[in-house]
Amino acid sequence: MAQLKGDERARYVTEMFARISRRYDLMNSVMSGGRHYAWRHMATEMAVEGLRGRALDVATGTGDFAFDLARRPEVTSVVGLDFTREMMELGLPKAARQGIESSVSFTEGDAHDLPFPDDSFICATVGFGIRNFIDVPRALSEMARVVEPGGRVVSLEIVRQDGKGPISRLARFHFRYITPWIGGTLAGDREAYTYLPQSAQGFMSASELAEAMRDAGLVAVTTRKLALGTVAIHVGLKPQARRVPSLSTGSQG
Repeated sequence: MAQLKGDERARYVTEMFARISRRYDLMNSVMSGGRHYAWRHMATEMAVEGLRGRALDVATGTGDFAFDLARRPEVTSVVGLDFTREMMELGLPKAARQGIESSVSFTEGDAHDLPFPDDSFICATVGFGIRNFIDVPRALSEMARVVEPGGRVVSLEIVRQDGKGPISRLARFHFRYITPWIGGTLAGDREAYTYLPQSAQGFMSASELAEAMRDAGLVAVTTRKLALGTVAIHVGLKPQARRVPSLSTGSQG
């Protein structure tokens, strides 16, 4: 399943998230031991510190990352974008219950072809979604495009474990055996929670994702590892536009 490519993978991922949408928030809490709240808080703080304006959350799902952004005083409004309508439909009443529906809007769209002009947002974030993109370099380039110069692109993601130490072995064991069992028991969808850990192990390492962000034109890329290195926050800065020196004409004599 995780080996699917291109449009076939895009369709599979969209249908899968539609199936598990109503159990998605519960499973996030169970799978992370509730730590995903703190991780999102860290990531949103890193995304907007010293900036002010509109924010974009890509692969927003049911909107939790977008809601954390909306609560930041630096953020004037947030757009949450996702390919799965069923997930965003669950986000609308959540925003209302939290009293932030006027600050957050949802739009259906493709991370590989963002429907926004250049330089539209102070930041573009993606939480636990980038490993499901069919073309990560293109999606990163799109996120960098719509962020204003001096703005940030931020990813919070499970990253591949290549080490031979006990932590890496334990993480791989958990993803291969424990995650599908929990998914089958609590979400009633063992297939989806077999795909998700497979997608993590087939994804990039933390260093590879940092390099991909640099290749997308971002600079000053930093990595903060969490959960014994199994999760990482990556932050990249969009360079300020370079000034083109004006040509002065001198007098000729």
